[in-house]
Amino acid sequence: METTGKAKKGAIGRKAGGPRKKSVTRSVKAGLQFPIGRIGRYLKHGRYAKRVGTGAPVYLAAVLEYLAALVSEWAGTAARDNKKNRITPRHVLLAGVAIALVGKVGELSEIFQWKGESALGGLSLT
Repeated sequence: METTGKAKKGAIGRKAGGPRKKSVTRSVKAGLQFPIGRIGRYLKHGRYAKRVGTGAPVYLAAVLEYLAALVSEWAGTAARDNKKNRITPRHVLLAGVAIALVGKVGELSEIFQWKGESALGGLSLT
């Protein structure tokens, strides 16, 4: 059998049968655990807007990961206060109540504050 110099189908840009490059996900590039590709797909298929930018799912994944880490940290503290080693739904509830009572979620409270003019006649919510 004589081999010609042709590449196999699907091996465009590399030698036939050569090693394939390992793909790097956007989550790995951004240093996040939450799936950026899946969040982007949900944003597109959810019809939230006609167009979705490339940075939107990255930002949303970072915010969601931060909130998940915050709730799990506070739930762990609630479990430790109750002398338990395992987080139960009750501990998550207590963490949510504690976060709501504090009223501020770190840097996110500054990001999500409305600083513009409201539709209620110029009232500001800050």
